[in-house]
Amino acid sequence: MNRWRGRTGGLTIAAALVVVLSAVAALGGRQGSELVVRGLDGSQLASVQLPSDGGFRLRYRNSIYGSLVEEVFVVTPDGRLRLVRLAAEEVAVLEEYYAVDGPAVRQPAGSSMAWEGKPSLTVEQDSILIAATDLGERTLVVDGASPLELWRLVDDAAPSVWLGLQR
Repeated sequence: MNRWRGRTGGLTIAAALVVVLSAVAALGGRQGSELVVRGLDGSQLASVQLPSDGGFRLRYRNSIYGSLVEEVFVVTPDGRLRLVRLAAEEVAVLEEYYAVDGPAVRQPAGSSMAWEGKPSLTVEQDSILIAATDLGERTLVVDGASPLELWRLVDDAAPSVWLGLQR
């Protein structure tokens, strides 16, 4: 009997170790990740070190409403970019322009945006093609780094950039 108790305890410890190592590996895929901005020709225009949570925001001025919007992303454990939240100065941007899952939620005073909602569609990609026009003033916002004005990195003749992880 004691022989089995030892094996069961050993298997339990081994299983727990596998779970811990898997979690560390998943987090390791995000920690130290570098987000790279590339031109349409593939040239590197800029890069930003991501925080350990792998989060970043794309802020821009909506061309229809004229107010600010943020698309909030995280890096998944397998290195993809996932849209997790939408935020805006005006509720109409979220409820009429975007498709949010449920009604937009009013944010507390002092928040960067007045309204927030969860996207109704799952968006997850290896890289994102971004229209970086002067009109939208698209800006990459990463905690701990200065905002990166993407629209200043490109020529008006080809105002687009690719955003993805350094591989």
